[in-house]
Amino acid sequence: MTQVNTPYPATAFLTGFLHQRGIACVQADFAIELVLRLFSRNGLERVASALPTGSASPLIERYRDLAPTYEATVDPVIRFLQGRDPSLALRIVSRSFLPEGPRFDALEDMQDQLHWAFGTLGLQDQAKYLATLYLADLADVIREGIDARFELTRYAEKLAISAPTFDELHAALHHPPSLVDTMLAEITREHLERVQPRLVGITTPFPGNVYGALRIAQTIRTADPSIRIAWGGGYPNTELRELKDPRVFDFVDYVTLDAGEIPVLRILDAISGRPGVRLHKTFTSEHGSVVLHHDPEAIPLPHSETGTPTYDGLPMERYLYVFDTLNPMHRIWSDGRWNKLMVAHGCYWSQCTFCDTRLDYIDRFSKAPARLLVDRMEALIRETGQTGFHFVDEAAPPAMLKALSEEILRRGLVCTWWGNIRFEKSFTPELCELMASAGCVAVSGGLEVAEDRLLALIRKGVTVEQVARVTHAFTEAGIMVHAYLMYGYPTQTVQETVNSLEMVRQLFEAGCIQSGFWHRFALTAHSPIAADPDAYGITLLPEPEVTFARNEIPFRDPVKADHDKLGEGLRKALFNYMHGTGLDLPVHRWFPGKVPKSTVPPDLVQASLPVGD
Repeated sequence: MTQVNTPYPATAFLTGFLHQRGIACVQADFAIELVLRLFSRNGLERVASALPTGSASPLIERYRDLAPTYEATVDPVIRFLQGRDPSLALRIVSRSFLPEGPRFDALEDMQDQLHWAFGTLGLQDQAKYLATLYLADLADVIREGIDARFELTRYAEKLAISAPTFDELHAALHHPPSLVDTMLAEITREHLERVQPRLVGITTPFPGNVYGALRIAQTIRTADPSIRIAWGGGYPNTELRELKDPRVFDFVDYVTLDAGEIPVLRILDAISGRPGVRLHKTFTSEHGSVVLHHDPEAIPLPHSETGTPTYDGLPMERYLYVFDTLNPMHRIWSDGRWNKLMVAHGCYWSQCTFCDTRLDYIDRFSKAPARLLVDRMEALIRETGQTGFHFVDEAAPPAMLKALSEEILRRGLVCTWWGNIRFEKSFTPELCELMASAGCVAVSGGLEVAEDRLLALIRKGVTVEQVARVTHAFTEAGIMVHAYLMYGYPTQTVQETVNSLEMVRQLFEAGCIQSGFWHRFALTAHSPIAADPDAYGITLLPEPEVTFARNEIPFRDPVKADHDKLGEGLRKALFNYMHGTGLDLPVHRWFPGKVPKSTVPPDLVQASLPVGD
């Protein structure tokens, strides 16, 4: 339950690696299968039968009244969102074809934004947006009447966020299954019967995937206890490094950390009975205690040897082109079937103090030659028929993007791509033009706090003026720019938050960035700040004993600021800036209550740009 428009890349990466080694394996995406099973005529008939009887909420009563209409329209809507019936857009935008629930209510107040987003010609996009609201209405009904934990892009997320013990998850996994759980179990059993595996690996990138992953494991255990189960991915990598609870191993046999190639090879050797096998970066349960196995002689595979990802076996034609936000970058993220690749493993900078710089996925930098990367791109285009690529790097190095762009152009490869970068000075206007010529359409990067004192404290390695010049160069080259923004960083004052917003306002006003998103700072266990809180002026607060997951750490900041209230103003202002409105409003006016005025020179960004721009 992560994205419905494209597979999460972990299984494609690992499947490609195993195929390269001659190891038979099959991958599947139970998330998209579950979504399609739920959002079908048969699925909605089952939803209607499972809704509570007797008195119910207005949402459920409304759905009961309109259930036949939803059941009649859901399959055509899914086909439309899969790109298989584009003519249906004309009926969807008529606003008389789809039943419209509470998710549509806000449209009456959004006419200006809708016209800005779609104009008079954006028929397909407008229909996708309305169809996505229709799915969101159905998801609300499922959440309210069937399973309170269900969302389209996450499932039972709260059970796995900040979960120092396994208690709540364990209890939930022993509750009677909901209809959603039942469907997930059906999908699991169908795959087991068809594939008959010896080992099942489950990748879990985020907290919203954990409950579903363990329900899958639970079903496998019941169906065939002889099947071994390995659990890995972003969530175990970041949150389960202090795992102590043996009950986890009632569901899985192995929990792996960091890059999966070597751990999985060792597990395969172990279950095949090869003598002398040493598991690597893998938890198991031994006589009721959790043991972490580590082979100090194991060498991580360089990025050049991990193989070409493959989507073989995944139902690429069944993913949904959804349009769930008017944010331009989020629209790219959620609409379109992007082939996923990495320019390099890890982060070449690896210094930002808020980041998990002590973990392998950030700390271990390994690159591959541009020739090999374009070989991989061509292989994926042949396999999928899709020429769009999302480079999922933490921050793609500019020198490698230059070499990649030159190789794409040398081969005459027609492709479209985007990815994450740092707004560093190496991205000259010439490099930005080169990347655009090679197919780059968008970049995202961390501006974070948009205030120079805090940028230095973060060790971001950039200044606001530098960011202005770099983002301006990308925009001039026709490449859309999305800025990741942060508030609530340790010792950040109200004045600095107001000033950050003024910097962002000026960047939008100057046309340097077109999209952004504010994140609330969270102190993570593997960051430099957590390792040395005194250096950042904060005090770590006591934590409960950890036997399951640990990631976010509570702390006390000596600077008193109501970041929740400030966040409301930041998000409201940004929403307007992305729509080209409110740029002439003094930034302190966006915040509730009394806040200081900006002290940033009103022409700071403009003065940083090349003369004549």
